[in-house]
Amino acid sequence: MLEPNTRWVMRRVDEGAVRILAEQLQIAPLVARILAGRGITDAENARSFLFSDGIFYDPFLLPDMEKSVERIRRAVRDGEKIMIYGDYDADGVTSTYCLLKTLKTLGADVQYYIPDRLSEGYGPNEKAFRRFKEEGIRLIITVDNGISALHEAKVAKESGMDLIITDHHELKDELPDAYGIIHPKRKDSKYPFKDLAGVGVSFKLSSALLGKPPSELLPYAAIGTIADLVPLTGENRWIVKKGIPLLKETKDIGLSALIKNASLDMHQIDENGIAFALAPRLNAPGRLGSANLAVELFLTKDPGTAGELAGELSRINQERQDLVNRITGEAVEQAERLFRERDDKVLVVGDPDWHPGVIGIVASKLVEKFYKPAVVLSYDEENGTAKGSARSIHGFNIYENLAECADLLLHFGGHPMAAGMVLRLEDVDELRSRLNRLADQRLTEEDFIPLTEYDCRASLQEITLDAVEQLEKLAPFGTGNPKPKILVEDVRLSNCRKVGADENHLKTVLQKDPAFLEGIGFDMGPFADHISPLARASVIGELGINEWNSTRKPQIYIKDIAVNEWQLFDCRGNKNLPLWLAKVPEENRKIIVFRETTLAYIRERLDPGAVTNVFSDAEAESAVLDGQNVVLLDLPPTKNRLVKLVQGKRVSRIYAHFYQERDHFFDTVPEREHFKWYYAFLLKNESFDIGRHGRDLAKYRGWTERTVHFMTRVFLELGFIEMEKGIVSVNRSAKKRDLSESAAYRELREHVELEKELLFSTAEQLKNWFDRLLKSKIGEEKIWI
Repeated sequence: MLEPNTRWVMRRVDEGAVRILAEQLQIAPLVARILAGRGITDAENARSFLFSDGIFYDPFLLPDMEKSVERIRRAVRDGEKIMIYGDYDADGVTSTYCLLKTLKTLGADVQYYIPDRLSEGYGPNEKAFRRFKEEGIRLIITVDNGISALHEAKVAKESGMDLIITDHHELKDELPDAYGIIHPKRKDSKYPFKDLAGVGVSFKLSSALLGKPPSELLPYAAIGTIADLVPLTGENRWIVKKGIPLLKETKDIGLSALIKNASLDMHQIDENGIAFALAPRLNAPGRLGSANLAVELFLTKDPGTAGELAGELSRINQERQDLVNRITGEAVEQAERLFRERDDKVLVVGDPDWHPGVIGIVASKLVEKFYKPAVVLSYDEENGTAKGSARSIHGFNIYENLAECADLLLHFGGHPMAAGMVLRLEDVDELRSRLNRLADQRLTEEDFIPLTEYDCRASLQEITLDAVEQLEKLAPFGTGNPKPKILVEDVRLSNCRKVGADENHLKTVLQKDPAFLEGIGFDMGPFADHISPLARASVIGELGINEWNSTRKPQIYIKDIAVNEWQLFDCRGNKNLPLWLAKVPEENRKIIVFRETTLAYIRERLDPGAVTNVFSDAEAESAVLDGQNVVLLDLPPTKNRLVKLVQGKRVSRIYAHFYQERDHFFDTVPEREHFKWYYAFLLKNESFDIGRHGRDLAKYRGWTERTVHFMTRVFLELGFIEMEKGIVSVNRSAKKRDLSESAAYRELREHVELEKELLFSTAEQLKNWFDRLLKSKIGEEKIWI
């Protein structure tokens, strides 16, 4: 057995729709199955999704777009001062740049302002707005924020400044009293697509102002859209599909410097490079300092300055990573201490030394490690408050549960999987208690097992190069359009091995005759010790193409593995006992020793107290092995001992070592003709000095000397001969008896047969024998190899 790391849930698939899509679009059934599972069952919609860039809607369908455009154009015409009020994350800085670039193109007198995350916090603030008034600003345009700025909107109005809000965050019941609110989710909005990022809304405004979508801004819109984790469907898909090719060819000095500093191949950039290399660098300055650095990078025309700014972004990003690593380590220690004191279902941890700019990332890492909802707090002891970020798991809506604790919170907001809050320090313990009580009521044990949603099952024969190339047409992948995960069942994982400098990755080949598929599992190296090449496994993974020396072939990026049957690990002949035994999980490990002589062998290699002695059939039959990883350290003295030990029991794994001091299998087992010749020889010789001439006789007959001594022992047991001081003579009065009446004869025959079946059988034969035995009931007839 090998339990998967996660719960596996398959999307529902309409097989009728699969057949229609495959036939009408002439696509692989695997691709059709994935489309159908994602709700794309109409052939025309599927054709559009695969083979076109999508739809760009008329920006004037957005509420207040027309009046906002007229107001901005009037401001440009009249020379009024305009202030763009941005946000400090990657979505915010790209939103700011897109509108700033557009207004500068139109000749506007425009500035931008991004609040400081630590001193001002998210969104508009009164102090900044009053300063704008003093500076002669007549029009404020927010990007990626502002929808909750009820008070600040009043301040702007009272100060004689018009306010246009462009945002995409969740709406509250009351909207700000602003000149215009451009938001796709407004209740009165007829806009066809609701999930634009902040930069998407900013890009729509730019498109309306310029009379067409500005292609030069699409790379920035694509970066911000991917960075903000909005669904990559609908119009967001159009933005990213259009933007990435333009990003690969960009001549923008700042963007080029950022790409170079991130060590990305410009012509190979995809959504992963944006998400994991560019977006973190754009997010970092807003977390630890001023997000203006990112906007200035985009604005500069000087290559030298661009290189310096890109380098600074990378330095800050590295500082952010180091900070996250330190705080995560401390948070993990604090969480584990809470586990010891009480088994909390919701982790609430905090410290005055934790930077508030990274606590959201730390919360995500806690969820990743413990798979429990996590609230990470930064304590402000001077003001007596705590600022927090929460991340959750499926089944626990963190926003709704925080709402039930609203009396403890000075401010809070968010959505089902993430939230932010501010509360008094004295209320932290009460918040922890209440959230845990709510979790006790609403979460089951199963909820604390991570969830993996996969698209469909697939056979190895279906995973062709052509099918995988077709799958790539589903890109770009991200939130709302994840890379497809498929389940491959009943395959053997051959040649499992650890790879990488730290041997932390898994390399294997999935096999089910006649097909095979190479697989790689990143950070799954330990699995190599827990998968038998004989086992039938189920694998969930993402499909890709491996290119090497101009050869392209499909491969699977393994995400999880399960083995739903008991496993046999063939350790026969392995001399390094401590090394291979260390690979056996200590939990549920049961080491079996059949012979007292083996205890001497293991004394210097293993604590004898860690083994279970099975020196009798009664001990074998009573041994509890269900769910255990059973190590058969030595060869049993009889087959029956092993049968009684394992028959009908539900073991998880068997590690077959079968140590013995020496093998008997390659001894010459005398046949009846050998005994007849030897007896006749002894009859001819009145006395035979076996000590002096036994070796010569063996050499003459082509036997081993051990064979001569063995036949002598059998004859003695049967009374056929007498021996005194090494001299053998025939007992002529002995009665006729069968060789099998000799205990020595029977013992050797049985032991040789035992070695043949347990030591010298193939691993496949041994597995089949154990299979039959484990499935049979106690008392049934024994079946041997």
